[in-house]
Amino acid sequence: MGAFLDKPKTEKYNSHGEGNGLRYGLSSMQGWRVEMEDAHTAVLGLPAPGMTNWSFFAVYDGHAGSRVANYCSKHLLEHIMSASFGNGGTQGSQTGSDSSASDPTTPPSVDRIKNGIRTGFLKIDEHMRTFSDLRNGMDRSGSTAVGILLSSDHIFFINCGDSRAVLYRNSHVCFSTLDHKPCNPRERERIQNAGGSVMIQRVNGSLAVSRALGDYDYKCVDGKGPTEQLVSPEPEVFDMVRAPEQDQFVILACDGIWDVMSNEELCEFVKSRLEVTNDLERVCNEVVDTCLHKGSRDNMSVVLVCMPNAPKVSDEAVRKDAELNKYLESRVEEMLSQPGEEGFPDLVTVMRNLSTDGGMPSLPPGGGLASKRSVVEAVYNRLNPYREEDGPSCFI
Repeated sequence: MGAFLDKPKTEKYNSHGEGNGLRYGLSSMQGWRVEMEDAHTAVLGLPAPGMTNWSFFAVYDGHAGSRVANYCSKHLLEHIMSASFGNGGTQGSQTGSDSSASDPTTPPSVDRIKNGIRTGFLKIDEHMRTFSDLRNGMDRSGSTAVGILLSSDHIFFINCGDSRAVLYRNSHVCFSTLDHKPCNPRERERIQNAGGSVMIQRVNGSLAVSRALGDYDYKCVDGKGPTEQLVSPEPEVFDMVRAPEQDQFVILACDGIWDVMSNEELCEFVKSRLEVTNDLERVCNEVVDTCLHKGSRDNMSVVLVCMPNAPKVSDEAVRKDAELNKYLESRVEEMLSQPGEEGFPDLVTVMRNLSTDGGMPSLPPGGGLASKRSVVEAVYNRLNPYREEDGPSCFI
């Protein structure tokens, strides 16, 4: 599950939108992987009576192929909605007295939504098992899924696998979903009870996640239900009451992002970029580029959902960012104006020299010098006529 290219594919897919008091941007990049296996969903306004003020966002990180991730990106929301608003929702509800079960215009209760999300995951996993290529083993793909379902009052965090969602509230990381890794005690116990083992932090020494959609090779233990298999399709669902005066943004991302940036680093970096630009696609592109330059070897996808209280563009931040860019440009010009005996330094050497520059103005928090590699590279490419077209992408 880990073949790599000779050089990364850096073309990006971008999208953005606005509605329901939210703004979102997203970016995805294939990177060093031989195939793009990530997918995403972004829906402002759910197609159900009384639900136009609800929104849904998700990131899917596929493995062993893109089939499951792509199908879920198109159909998971319908399964959740069917379970929450249709007959499936009535069956999944813990209480038969939920008034929304009989009145489709009444928003469902928190418990019913949470049960509907869980039921939707189990239903789509059961449905995909009927696909001939997945059933006969011709396609062995699976996918993580991380998402948020937002109403005007609540945020439902949904996670199955090791992609992650974080909430930035009052200038702090307020909440993060929990990664489902085989070495987690509860996950390990389920795996062992199903007759499996955890070796080199993987299910049976092979799969690096303990919950996922698809992956039917790990869901065929006789006598065990769908949530008791080696790999479970059951999501963990958390609900939080929204705090309009404090909530700033939510980030959804696959592990290609989290492998090289912590929750705090990524949120601080996004905050610093939102103070420089209100173009959310640009912010997401900078996240993906920065993670590539920090050494991520995986597909990378990020969705940024900004609430009304998100950081605003600051004149001072814009000025400081421009000054930093100008400083970097002048330093690169200086290094390339006096080539040594071996000629022009390569880009990696330039970046390493800059990393030890004691006079450097403050770099973007969380992103560091890696987040400014494109600025350095632009000057380097302009001034060095002997550059190699395809040098290393990571300078660390």
